[in-house]
Amino acid sequence: MSTIFTSFIVLLLIFFAMSIGVIFGRKPIAGSCGGLKTMGEVADCEICGGDPAKCK
Repeated sequence: MSTIFTSFIVLLLIFFAMSIGVIFGRKPIAGSCGGLKTMGEVADCEICGGDPAKCK
């Protein structure tokens, strides 16, 4: 029972820490353009079509 309670408290703290950015109006979490291409793949980014300016 203590493991469940501890896990619940840890998850609550994580959610609280993530919400601090929302409270202060920071930029939300966003993915990066490139993905597998940055690791040597030859395919273009499905989201921006290879134009990094569209990812901002």
